[in-house]
Amino acid sequence: MAGVRVVVVDDDPLVRAGLRMILGGAPDLDVVGEAVDGQDAMDVIARELPDVVLMDIRMPRMDGLAATRRLRERGTTARIIVLTTFDTDEMVLTALQLGAAGFLLKDTAPADLVVAVRRVALGEPMLSPSVTNQLIAAVTRPADDGRRRKARTLLTRLTEREREVADAVSAGMTNTEIARSLHLGVATVKTHVGSVFTKLEVTNRVQVARYVHDAADDR
Repeated sequence: MAGVRVVVVDDDPLVRAGLRMILGGAPDLDVVGEAVDGQDAMDVIARELPDVVLMDIRMPRMDGLAATRRLRERGTTARIIVLTTFDTDEMVLTALQLGAAGFLLKDTAPADLVVAVRRVALGEPMLSPSVTNQLIAAVTRPADDGRRRKARTLLTRLTEREREVADAVSAGMTNTEIARSLHLGVATVKTHVGSVFTKLEVTNRVQVARYVHDAADDR
């Protein structure tokens, strides 16, 4: 892919410089702007219209979670990767519930960071291994009656094919893997995934997985 526009949001100038250097070494990634906090990011993102935003969590004035919420409320189409040194359960789940497309720790290897930006730009989720383990633990917690009813009601909105796609998403499959499994084109899978997001009123694949799990939870 070519021309992925990236904005880096972090209050540490050394971190911003490091990220610019890492991403700048990839011919298909272009760092088009930087912001020192969430408030500054609102203007930079509105001006530069990036495809991907690398967003720190702990920043002055407006932190990364608040900025992610504000961007989603504004209808920003940029995909947000939360980049931080912290990975607590509450923080991970809150970021993803707010619509973040990825959650990476700051000690992620440079090559893996570049891959993450590329994958997120293509619409795939990207999570650090430790974050993935936390999400698995959170998603597999038993659902209470209210959550179970809500999940089952929302899933009735899906067509049979969309439910198959939702089940595949909840199993952690990529669009390419889903296409291969269901004998569909990747473009068709992307259309179905978009429809699933709309009907379930979610913004990322983790939320889809949560509803599928809750609906099937008989404990």
